[in-house]
Amino acid sequence: MNLEGRKIIVNKSSKELSEILKSPENYKDFMPDGLQKFETRDNGFKFGLQGMPEIALKIDEVNEQKAVLKSASSSLDFSLTATLNPVSENQTEVQMLFEGKFNPFIKMMVEKPLQNFINTLTDKIEAYK
Repeated sequence: MNLEGRKIIVNKSSKELSEILKSPENYKDFMPDGLQKFETRDNGFKFGLQGMPEIALKIDEVNEQKAVLKSASSSLDFSLTATLNPVSENQTEVQMLFEGKFNPFIKMMVEKPLQNFINTLTDKIEAYK
């Protein structure tokens, strides 16, 4: 299952943005409003949203072209990637890409909430100061 967020322009350089995305505590600023729990870990974070199970993510790779988060749970196989494309010295085009391997039943249940989550992340990153 692949999902895409809309492409946005962030008023930060890709270097600046990649530095922000390296730090687990910064992801709290990008979470949806229904956030009920947020814990940072050495290489990632765990969060809980209203009406959804808690999700643990590890920061797998961050550079000036992309930030890759992967599931910290062995039972779920997915990744969330933010592509970072410099537009100018202090503007970067960002797009969220979700890639997951789910059975058809799970896919049917999670597809809409995941797309909403990606859309919210996109909006929060776009508004980030």
